[in-house]
Amino acid sequence: MKCTNNIVTACIFFCIIFSLCGCGSSKIEIPYTLEDQVSAYTFESNDARETAKPFAQDLCIVGADITPADVDMHKATAAGLFSVNAKETYYAKNAHKQMYPASLTKTLTALIALKYGKLDDILTASENVKITESGAQLCGFKPGDQLTLDQVLHGLLMYSGNDAAIMIAEYISGSVEEFSKKMNDEARMLGATNSNFVNPHGLTDDNHYSTVYDLYLIFNEAMKYDKFKEIIHMNEYSTTYKTKDGTEKKLEFGTTNQFLSGKFKTPSNVSIIGGKTGTTKAAGSCLILLSNNTSGEPYISVVLQADDRDAVYEEMTNLLHKVK
Repeated sequence: MKCTNNIVTACIFFCIIFSLCGCGSSKIEIPYTLEDQVSAYTFESNDARETAKPFAQDLCIVGADITPADVDMHKATAAGLFSVNAKETYYAKNAHKQMYPASLTKTLTALIALKYGKLDDILTASENVKITESGAQLCGFKPGDQLTLDQVLHGLLMYSGNDAAIMIAEYISGSVEEFSKKMNDEARMLGATNSNFVNPHGLTDDNHYSTVYDLYLIFNEAMKYDKFKEIIHMNEYSTTYKTKDGTEKKLEFGTTNQFLSGKFKTPSNVSIIGGKTGTTKAAGSCLILLSNNTSGEPYISVVLQADDRDAVYEEMTNLLHKVK
């Protein structure tokens, strides 16, 4: 019965394609869905030359590990290097291994904020910004503080504020729980199907995980927003916002990206545009970067679970030497 149903489904699919045939060549877009068994494949009619565009046509693909002997990555559990324009993967180590992403999670939080929010909207901090977990990075927002989405995004991406992530989640969806559902929906639409998110900031939870490849997919989508690239490229930021009683408070911070701040040397064959850092005890030190080669072509690189901060920049430097 199951085989018969599959045959019937395939017949219906091809009938739809052929019914749309006309003179010349045209393309039929099939979006990616978890349920659709044909969404990632190409179908072409020899007569009408009609094509259904495969989901991953404009993406890098990773199957088995790609680990050239001249790249030493023994201090990190997983890593990947992807050429955005060439759609080629130059390095992949445990690219599909499910791991804690730490604050690299905030890339997805920012993507959703930019997709569904308005930069000038005013966000009001709730009691939930008072995160007490040891080691949690905080911008210092207090209940009742009011900031624009633009200001909060700077705190999220540059300073990696977990309180900023809470504000965005509640602004977009009303609660962290509802926002987490949206995160998973958005991730799956991008093909990031080996991930699961239960919070907007990446603090450790057994059910909160992602992969090198999924993080590449998410970051690649976030790059479509100029505001995202603008913020991750900034080294310092200063602004003022209103507290609960209406007084103005100044906020200043620098980037957590040690390549941008100059604490670690940039490889000579690339220029660092920006990225996102992440560190927890469970995740180790993590980093995702956007860089350009000497011709201005963009690359996305990811390192997960390095031994410590120095190690994650050392491993990332080793990885970036493979940029063409």
